[in-house]
Amino acid sequence: MRNNIKKYAIIILAIIVGITSCKKDEFSFGDLKAPTDLTLTATVEGVDATNPNGNGTGKVAIVTTANNSLTYNIDYGDGTKEVVSSGTVTHKYSNPGLGTYTITVNAVGTGGSISTISKTVSVFVAFEIPAPIIAALTNGSSRIWITDNNAQDHFGVGASNLFFPNYYGATPNTREACAYDDEITFSKDALNRISMSVDNKGASMSIGAATSFYGFSGGDGCYPINTGGTKLLIFSDATSGSTSGQSSQIQFKVPGNGIINFGTGGVTYEIISYTATTMYLRNIGADGNAWYQKLKVKP
Repeated sequence: MRNNIKKYAIIILAIIVGITSCKKDEFSFGDLKAPTDLTLTATVEGVDATNPNGNGTGKVAIVTTANNSLTYNIDYGDGTKEVVSSGTVTHKYSNPGLGTYTITVNAVGTGGSISTISKTVSVFVAFEIPAPIIAALTNGSSRIWITDNNAQDHFGVGASNLFFPNYYGATPNTREACAYDDEITFSKDALNRISMSVDNKGASMSIGAATSFYGFSGGDGCYPINTGGTKLLIFSDATSGSTSGQSSQIQFKVPGNGIINFGTGGVTYEIISYTATTMYLRNIGADGNAWYQKLKVKP
């Protein structure tokens, strides 16, 4: 009798254990609450009437808020993403030039619930000028340059597919006097941008093919060309197809009529070479040729 009772007890216990082991675990995540009242502002640094897409730093201050949000997943629209908890972050875009980006924010609430908001911004990113060029042109602040009139080929011209003056190179002190008294000042600001102003003492030399570009007529000579005041230069990688053996592969555009110490009708100058006290420039003139000029730091 006792043995039967034991057997029944073991069977019942086994059934209870089996039922217990088959019971699924239950978990509680709490209430699912999607974030509400999601907002997004994106402020491009340096926007004003003159710079509608920013001052060139590429920085955008982003502020996003929501009720019931635990974190924010931000897609900046330039291939980078970030998770932030506060909803406040500054992002720096790096692609040179003017770009349009769509910023998308996923606000994450309890249980992984998500609310989404997007905003499109246009951002101007200035080219990051190599530090050695900034140092050479401005000496860390401001520096005056003049024509290197004692150098061979201080004025020169050549074929547009070459990077040296194969047609003509001026011998020392053989060009118009108005080309030798110009003072070109390069200045650096707090954002490492470079501006240029030219004091041409009332006249600049122009090649004959470009005089109409400056509002005059005639051949090679001196003309009362307005140099246009202080101009913020636009630097970029050179577009000429030059190699590192031919050039620094950096160019800058001069807004306005583009004139430096003599006019060719060109406004974009490639820095062929430079030292702490000299600079050799190339541009494509109105006649389609490559024109060269050598500058030196004013003593």
